[in-house]
Amino acid sequence: MFQGRPGLNGVKGEKGDSGGGSGYGYPVSALKSFGVGTSEKAPLLFSEELSQSKSSQVFFEMCGLFPQLHLIALNSPQKGGMRGISGADFLCFTQAQAIGMKGTFRAFLSSKLEDLNSIVYSSNRENVPIVNLKDEVLFDNWNRIFSDGRMRDNVSIYSFDGKDVLQDDTWPEKMMWHGSTSRGQRDVNNYCEAWRVGERALTGMASPLQSRSLLQQSSSSCSSSYVVLCVENSYIRDSRQR
Repeated sequence: MFQGRPGLNGVKGEKGDSGGGSGYGYPVSALKSFGVGTSEKAPLLFSEELSQSKSSQVFFEMCGLFPQLHLIALNSPQKGGMRGISGADFLCFTQAQAIGMKGTFRAFLSSKLEDLNSIVYSSNRENVPIVNLKDEVLFDNWNRIFSDGRMRDNVSIYSFDGKDVLQDDTWPEKMMWHGSTSRGQRDVNNYCEAWRVGERALTGMASPLQSRSLLQQSSSSCSSSYVVLCVENSYIRDSRQR
């Protein structure tokens, strides 16, 4: 059964509601202004649709929320053979779920059917900052990554279990897979046979994280064990316990 969640500013959810909070943590007034009911499941369904809507920024501002998309590393390095993009996506999904993050996380990789630069919904590419696990801003927005953008200074990328990727020995080589051109388009000659093969003879495109640019072009053996990043591809209110 869908359980009501705390509303904004300490307002309780719809179950036992006494202050105008909805079952998904959005104010009833904001939902009604968008023609959404306040039954238990209505706000949840609306949230999923809203993430793809051009009206999302307006709605979140009405709620007093500041949307952001998280960029987080898997908890351990991976070779180029990850059982395809679906295998990499599944790792992102399960590790995000394990720490209570409700957004949809996708592997930060180009694949046979999709370029890296199109993973995030188009409505979230310009106005939503990209943040790390601690909600510190890495990039002003998604598109910035693909226009020679560098991560902000003195901000780190963390894994789902809280390790600083650039400092922790879990990743001896500070390289990350992406399989893309510098503009985020798939490089079919450098993505480890669509992330299915981890053999030395094949190559995948990677980037040194010390450069603070995620799309540097370094063709590397698919037998290498590198960082894999996961990106939240649409904004859903973060429900982690703080």
